[in-house]
Amino acid sequence: MKNTILALALAAAVAAAGCIGFEHTSTATSPSGGGVNALMGTWASASVVPSPSSCADFKWNATERTSTSAKGSFSATCPNDLKVTGTAEGTLSGTTVAWSANGNATGPNQESCPFTLTGTAELGVDSIRVPYSGTACSIPVSGVEILKRK
Repeated sequence: MKNTILALALAAAVAAAGCIGFEHTSTATSPSGGGVNALMGTWASASVVPSPSSCADFKWNATERTSTSAKGSFSATCPNDLKVTGTAEGTLSGTTVAWSANGNATGPNQESCPFTLTGTAELGVDSIRVPYSGTACSIPVSGVEILKRK
């Protein structure tokens, strides 16, 4: 009888072990492409309605890169209908990007004037969150923009 109980217990243990499975799932929480490749390509504003003191319609086309940085052309529309165009560059460290942009701004009935913007962006899976501050034609601007790959 003891042998029968032992055999049943052993059979139950083997059957239970066969029912236990191993499952592994993975969720992407970092930018696709990895490293500086995540910065390459054309990026544009995801939001449509900016606040009155912020810039909008950001576009960045990253065309040059090193192992830790990328640069390319940049444009946006800032308060008072200032259109800014120039260059932007960023240096990647983990999932943050220290960046700067500069160039010229033009507005209605206004001569061209310089702009500078800086910030530390945060890479997401399919977006870049871009806090910025600076000046466009001596007008202080700041805000946060979300860029999506186009």
